[in-house]
Amino acid sequence: MKHVAIVGAGLCGSLLACYLGRRGYTVDLYERRPDPRVTGAERGRSINLALSERGLDALRRIGLDEQVLKDALPMRGRMVHPLGGETNFQPYSLDGDRAINSIGRGALNDALLDAAAATEGVTIHFERPLTALDPALGTLGFADGSQAKADIVLGADGAGSATRGLLMAYAGESFTETVSFLDYGYKELTIPARDGDYALDPGALHIWPRGTSMMIALPNPDRSFTGTLFWPNAGTGSFASLGSPAAIERHFRDQYPDLLELIPNLVDDYRHNPVGLLGTVRCAPWQLLGRVALIGDAAHAIVPFYGQGANASFEDVVELDRCLDATGDNWAEALPLYERGRRENSEAIAEMALANFVEMRDKVAAPFFKLGKTVEHTLERLLPGKYVSRYELVSFSTTPYADVRRRVKRQHQVLGWTAGALAALGVAAVARRVVRR
Repeated sequence: MKHVAIVGAGLCGSLLACYLGRRGYTVDLYERRPDPRVTGAERGRSINLALSERGLDALRRIGLDEQVLKDALPMRGRMVHPLGGETNFQPYSLDGDRAINSIGRGALNDALLDAAAATEGVTIHFERPLTALDPALGTLGFADGSQAKADIVLGADGAGSATRGLLMAYAGESFTETVSFLDYGYKELTIPARDGDYALDPGALHIWPRGTSMMIALPNPDRSFTGTLFWPNAGTGSFASLGSPAAIERHFRDQYPDLLELIPNLVDDYRHNPVGLLGTVRCAPWQLLGRVALIGDAAHAIVPFYGQGANASFEDVVELDRCLDATGDNWAEALPLYERGRRENSEAIAEMALANFVEMRDKVAAPFFKLGKTVEHTLERLLPGKYVSRYELVSFSTTPYADVRRRVKRQHQVLGWTAGALAALGVAAVARRVVRR
């Protein structure tokens, strides 16, 4: 049985180690950071995750779903906080019962690391940044001067993947990479518990849409919320323009007045928590020589606005496992098959995530948007199984992302034709009334 090296012990790498260990492989899992179960999460870098059916399906297959959900909180819809208006709740599903699950990245990573460490054949090595890789020989070099060798090397080391960079250096012009950054960044704030309870409804993802910017907040088991600002990097009302305590407080008083009393450490959090980058990573190929490959964000990082980054990475693991089954663990066949099976889907969710940013930022508070959601749920009720919203297909099913995109396009075409026909009937009816007069 082959020896596998996985670079990156984040969410995807840890889950992948569990899957491969259970297949009987000897797995060495290398991580550049110290053990996060000991050191804790870096300040301002927790970003809560919205774990939905795709991620749960991957966990369920190896019996980890119930354990992970103990640290999760279900969110059944969006609670929209418009400026100068009443909050309104928008359920995610037709019946209002389906939920995405808020879970801290750190808590999920710790659970997956524990599971990987408990899996026979898996060894985890911390503080081992990858600095060298020879895909032909399967040799790896690390910052401390140590080396390792494996039959298969899998890069699961995130959007800033060292593995991807080393593959690009090895392959030269035959390897392409594009990183498209938004002119937006993110910064985290903490909304603490209030009088021992949640300061906001814990059954919802809270969103403050402000046209060119927004804030969201997700609940935590300790009754706090993790808030995340998604603001422009430059210009008026941007991260660059707000530096002094007075300017920060003034901006929140103007744009987020309900949050001022809910975030007692607002100025300190804002000034000391870092601004993170938001971007989309694309590269090709994802694998070389049938023995080295990229997986998860290392292959296809996306912006977080559909809550699908971790879910999509977990689906990669399931797909690779399926390809190993289909090829009898022939990695030279399985890795190209995995890439073919996931590439179109990764492109589809990258596109949908960017589109959802515009929806969350600009549209959710608009009366027309709320009317559209009402119509959508009405169609789902009238046409059960035939009309399903994009959000439900993405979040509450394992329908491939590319199939979701195609299906929603067809549904919208039918809606357009129906609307046109109804409009024509309306005009005809008016014309008949005019003629009768």
